[in-house]
Formats: sequence, C-alpha cells, structure tokens
Amino acid sequence: MKKSIAKKTIVYPHPVFVIGSYDVDGLPNIMTASWSGICCSEPPCIAVSLRKARYSYNNILHNKAFTVNIPSEDYVEQVDYIGIYSGKYVNKFQKTGLTSLDSEIVKAPYVKEFPVSLHCNLLKIVEIGVHTQFIGEIMDVIVDEEIINPDGTLMIDKIKPYIYDSSTRAYYSIGNRLFDAFKAK
Repeated sequence: MKKSIAKKTIVYPHPVFVIGSYDVDGLPNIMTASWSGICCSEPPCIAVSLRKARYSYNNILHNKAFTVNIPSEDYVEQVDYIGIYSGKYVNKFQKTGLTSLDSEIVKAPYVKEFPVSLHCNLLKIVEIGVHTQFIGEIMDVIVDEEIINPDGTLMIDKIKPYIYDSSTRAYYSIGNRLFDAFKAK
C-alpha cells in the first residue's frame, strides 16, 4: 500500500555539486548545491537553482559564468562546510584548504582537488518561486587524467561522487554497477 507524505523536495539522488564563482571584487567563492542537474544535451547545459539570498547568486549574475565541481567522497566534510557558511563572511577556500584555480574558458574559479569540473557560461535565467534557476552552457569539462578510461569515458569508481538525501539530511556513497544502460530487450 502507498501513503502520501505531502509535497516535498524529495528525489533520489540529489547530486552534490560545488558551484564556483567570482564575487564583484574578483575573489573566488564556492557553495554547495544539490538543486542541480543536466538539462540539455545540445547545447550541453546544466541547471543550478539558488535562492537570491545566496552570495553566489549575485556573483553569477555579475560574471555571467560559473563552474560546477564534482567532489569525491574524500572531501565530504569540506563540502558540508562549504554548504553551511557564506562566502560573504568566510573565505571557504582558505578555511577548507582547497585550491582555487582560474578557468581558462569562463570567468569563474574551479576546485583543483575535485576530479571533475564543468565550466559554464550563463545561458538563461528562470525565476521559480523562492529559487532562481541558472542554466549554464557547458563550455568545457576539466577532469583528472587518472579517472579517464582508455576509451575516453570516465571511471565513476575513481571519481567517487556521492549524493545528498534531503529527507535524512545526510550524504551517501554511490553503490555498485547494476546493469548496462540501453541493453534491455
């Protein structure tokens, strides 16, 4: 039997991304975001939804660019910290010991220690209730060489991404490979 639990922001999984942007003074900032995901294949785009009160909100508007960094499980505590404190008051790169690198493609920083980084130019803004969705066109994807298979695909087991559960307010690792996609008969 099924039971209603009311309308909630529950979906599985919530990705864990770290959004990079520069503030109006050119200082690098990062924030944790889970209201995000790929939203178009051509042009390749990703959507990130932020509240207007977030420091990164005006940074993205000002620079028309951002990065979406995919952290590995090794950095779960730093990423949680990044999601708790505002870059308006704290230099999160300094506090977490992470390294800010300048994108060569877009006007936004990315995180050296994270295995995957999508570099995006702001393509569209959609106002949705208390959140604003920033749709970024992915201009380049920068990855650590050791996570690339010989055929050019990426090794998820070496990336070690993880997910967020908004229901229990906890992070979870990603499990085992279940089935090859597009193989069902």
